Amino acid sequence: MKNYIKADEWNIIEEGFDPDLNKISESIFSIGNGHMGQRANFEEAYSGETLQGNYVAGVYYPDKTRVGWWKNGYPEYFAKVLNAANWIGIDISIGDEKLDLHSCKVTDFKRVLNMREGYLQRSFIAELPSGKKLAINAKRFCSIVDEEAGAIQYAITPLNFDGALSVNAYIDGDIANQDSNYDEKFWEQVNNDSEGADAYLTLITKKTAFVVCTGSRVAIFQDGKPVDASYIPVSKTKYIATGFTVKAKQGQETIIYKYAVNVTSQNYNADELTQVCKTVIDRVAAKGFEQMLAEQAEAWKAKWNESDILIEGDVAAQQGIRFNIFQLCQTYSGKDDRLNIGPKGFTGEKYGGSTYWDTEAYCVPFYLATAPQQVAKNLLIYRYRQLDKAIENATKLGFNNGAALYPMVTMNGEECHNEWEITFEEIHRNGAIAYAIFNYVRYTGDKDYLNEYGLEVLVGIARFWSQRVNWSGARNKFVMLGITGPNEYENNINNNWYTSTLACWCMDYAAEVVKQVKSSDPEKYHQLVEKLDFNELEETSFWNHISENMYFPKDEKLDIFLQQDGFLDKEIIPVKDLDPKDRPLNQKWSWDRILRSCYIKQADVLQGIYFFMDKYDTATIQRNYNFYEPITVHESSLSPCVHAIIAAKIGLEEDAYKFYLRTSRLDLDDYNNDTEDGLHITSMAGTWMSVVEGFAGMHVKDDRLKFSPFLPAQWKGYSFNITFRGILINIKVDVEGIHLSNNSASDITIDVFDEPHTIKAGTNVFVAHRVRV
Repeated sequence: MKNYIKADEWNIIEEGFDPDLNKISESIFSIGNGHMGQRANFEEAYSGETLQGNYVAGVYYPDKTRVGWWKNGYPEYFAKVLNAANWIGIDISIGDEKLDLHSCKVTDFKRVLNMREGYLQRSFIAELPSGKKLAINAKRFCSIVDEEAGAIQYAITPLNFDGALSVNAYIDGDIANQDSNYDEKFWEQVNNDSEGADAYLTLITKKTAFVVCTGSRVAIFQDGKPVDASYIPVSKTKYIATGFTVKAKQGQETIIYKYAVNVTSQNYNADELTQVCKTVIDRVAAKGFEQMLAEQAEAWKAKWNESDILIEGDVAAQQGIRFNIFQLCQTYSGKDDRLNIGPKGFTGEKYGGSTYWDTEAYCVPFYLATAPQQVAKNLLIYRYRQLDKAIENATKLGFNNGAALYPMVTMNGEECHNEWEITFEEIHRNGAIAYAIFNYVRYTGDKDYLNEYGLEVLVGIARFWSQRVNWSGARNKFVMLGITGPNEYENNINNNWYTSTLACWCMDYAAEVVKQVKSSDPEKYHQLVEKLDFNELEETSFWNHISENMYFPKDEKLDIFLQQDGFLDKEIIPVKDLDPKDRPLNQKWSWDRILRSCYIKQADVLQGIYFFMDKYDTATIQRNYNFYEPITVHESSLSPCVHAIIAAKIGLEEDAYKFYLRTSRLDLDDYNNDTEDGLHITSMAGTWMSVVEGFAGMHVKDDRLKFSPFLPAQWKGYSFNITFRGILINIKVDVEGIHLSNNSASDITIDVFDEPHTIKAGTNVFVAHRVRV
C-alpha cells in the first residue's frame, strides 16, 4: 500500500517527483469528460517509464486473441478501446537541450487534481544538464461543456538565463496499446494538415474503420500580450506538429495555450471530420482558456450539487469518496446509449475498456440516484440494442429458441473475452443485467420500460437459464454444472449458490413481468408474443417448475449457504493466518495453488445476499458473513464495498468503516499494487453504495424510499443528495440524528427505521438515532 497522496478534501495532491511512482500517478491524476480521456502523462518529453494513454469513447479494435480461438464457440478476438492520438504533446528545447524530466534535475514538483473545478495542474523547476533552470506551470482539462475539446495552459519561465525557446506542439498518432497482441499497431493515417497555428491529423482504425480527426491550435503570450510567432509545420506519417521559436528573458513567463479536439465518424460523416474539427476549434479558441475553465468550474459545480457526499471529521474518507465520484462523472455522461463503462474508464488499458457486468451490478445504482433518469436508462438500452448479439452468442454455444447469453466482455454485443473459464462459465453476468432492469424499474417507477425494452431482454435471459440447468436423477433436483461464480479463484465448479439463486430469481421475475405487460399493455404484449414466438403458459410454467425444484447447496451443521458443491472439502484457513509475503495471492501463488485453496477473491455468496437482502433475516446474513469474510482476500476491487454494505446491515460498524475506507482509497493508496494499470472505475460506484446503501441503509421497497442510518465513530457527520422519482432529497446524519430535507416542489413519504415520515415540499424532518435491527 502506498501513502504518498496528501490528504485534502477537494484536491488530489502529489509533492515531489518519484519516477517509481509515475505510472501510478498517471492513473490517479487522469482526466476525462465521457467523450474522451487522458492519463496524466506529461506535456513535455519524458523518456522514463510511462504508460502513454489517450482514449476516445467507443473507438475499438478486435485484437486477435492469443488463446482458445480453435474451440467451438470461443471468441476470435479481444475488443479493446484504442490508445488514440496523443494531443497533449509540447516538446520544449533550449538550444540542443530538450526538456525531459527523466534526464534533468527536478525540484519543487507538485501535481494537483482539482476535483471541485475539474482540472489538472502541475508545477516544477527543471535544471538541464547545462545548468539552465526553467520553472514550468501547466494546467489542463477535458471540457464537460465542449465535450469534444480539451485545453492546456503551459507556462515557461527561464530562471537563470535569457534565450530562445523552441517548441513543437504536436499530435502523435504513431502509438500502440500496451497490451497489443503481437505488438500490432491499430491506426493508419488518412491525412495530416497544418496551417499557421493549426494542426490536424486524421486516422482510421484497421478492421473496424473508425475515423478520428484530432486537431489543435496554439496561441503564445508574453507579458499578457499575444506573440506573433512564425509557425513552421512539422509533418511525418501519423504525426503533425506546429513548430515555433520565441525569445524569452530571465524571469519572463511565456504561456502556450493549446486547444485540442477529437471528433469521430461515430457522430459525423468521415469525409467532413476535418471541417467539423476546425469548426469546434474555432468555437473553443474564441472563448479562450479562462472562459473555458470558468465554464468547466460551473458545470462541475452542478455535478457536485447532484452527487457530492460530504463527510465531516475524516479528511482521508472525504478525499476518497470525492475522488471516486469525480472519476465516475468523468467517465460516463449518459448522453449516448451506444456507450458504456469500462472497468478502467479512460485511465488505462487493462480489461480493454470494454463492458463487463460491473456496470449493471455496481454503476447503475449510482447513476439512478445522482443523475437524470435517462442516464441509467441509456445503460439498459445499450444492452437492449445488443439483444440480437446475446442470442447469437448463446446459439454459438448450443442454446436455441431465442435464449440470450450476454457477453462477459463486449464492445458491440459479441463475446470477446479470452479466458475459457470466464467466457463459458462465468454466466452470472446474465443475471446482473436482469437485476439492473428490476433495480431501474423499482427505483424510477418507469414500468413503461418493461413494455418497450425490458420484457424482451428478460425473456431471452430466462430462456437461457431454463436451458442451462439440467435434471439430476441422483438429487431429484435441477442442478447447474460447470460454473465459475464471482469468486474467480475457483473454476468449473458445480451448483454455485449465487448463480443458481440468481437464475431462479431471473425466471421468476421474467414470469412476473410477463403478467405485468400483458395487463398494462395488451397490444404490446401480443406484438411481443408474435415477435418472440413466446408460449406464455408453457414457458412460464417451466420456469416456475425449475425455480421450485432447484438444488441449492447448504451446510446444515453450520447453517450457511455453500458457495458450491464440495466447498467444505477445502482446508479452511483464515486470511489472517496467511504469511503477508504471500499477498496478493494472484501475484505470488501459482494458479493451481489458488484454485485448490479456500480463498475467495471477492463476494460470491455475499454478492447474492447483497442483491436479495430483504429475503434473509439478520441471523442468516450474519452466519454467512462470519464464515465467508474471514477467508476472502478482497483481491478484486468489487469486493470491499459489498462487504461494507453487509457489515453495516448486521451492525458490524467497525468492519463497515474498514471496508469503506479500503474501497474509497483503493487506487489512491494502491492497495492491490495495480493502480498503474488504470483506476477501478466501476468499483468506485461501490464506494458510493458503501455510504448510501451501507451507512445510510438506503433501499427501495414497495415504491418507497427507506433508510436506516448510523454514524461511523470516526465521523462527526455525513450528508448527500439523491433524486428519487423527480424529487431531490438531502439526507444528513450527525451526532444528533437524521435530518431529511425535501428540496423539490412535491411532497414525499420516506421510511426511516421502518416508520413513515411525510416531508412536504421545501421542508425538513428530523428523526432521532435508533439501534439497527
